[in-house]
Amino acid sequence: MSKNLLLILTRNPELGKCKTRLASKVGDKAALEIYKFLLDKTVSFTKDLKVEKWVYYSEEVWENDIWNNNLYSKKLQTGTDLGERMMNAFKEGFQAGFKNIIIIGSDMYHLNQSDLEEAFSKLEHHEYVIGPAEDGGYYLLGMKSLKTALFQNKKWGTNTVLADTLSDIKEDSFVLLNEKNDVDYYEDIKDIEAFAPFLKHMKK
Repeated sequence: MSKNLLLILTRNPELGKCKTRLASKVGDKAALEIYKFLLDKTVSFTKDLKVEKWVYYSEEVWENDIWNNNLYSKKLQTGTDLGERMMNAFKEGFQAGFKNIIIIGSDMYHLNQSDLEEAFSKLEHHEYVIGPAEDGGYYLLGMKSLKTALFQNKKWGTNTVLADTLSDIKEDSFVLLNEKNDVDYYEDIKDIEAFAPFLKHMKK
């Protein structure tokens, strides 16, 4: 068994239930298509990663979808908020015997396989690795042992998450990766050519 585990938090891609902040600007249908595009992208940069991979679904586990059952173990998120859902996923991973665990979402356009390989490499020599997002949150979190404080007393989805998280680990050994942007709002994608086909209806 690999000692490295990648956790991927994902939402079931259903109309009106994903990328709601984006949908408020581009509409539910376009938001769903964009999210499916991002899910495909996430599969593309994780499928060949030489680590164990667990996908955590938001609503229910889908046996036959883009996540290959031979490459990804499928599980259901548990918890009342994002912090609790992440904490429970990490807890399950450590209880299963993994040493280095990293969690990501499934809405990253600018993430690639080498970024994840670098993150696991950095985690060999640090207690924590964090990928800071431009919006004041983070797109990646890795750790060697469960620190529950990281998942408590945070205003998830706000620009204080990264600062509050760094405050929790200021006494520990951590490394920051390059800052990247996740996709939450229309402004995050409007100038990226790959998203143009999904936004044709937005052009005046």
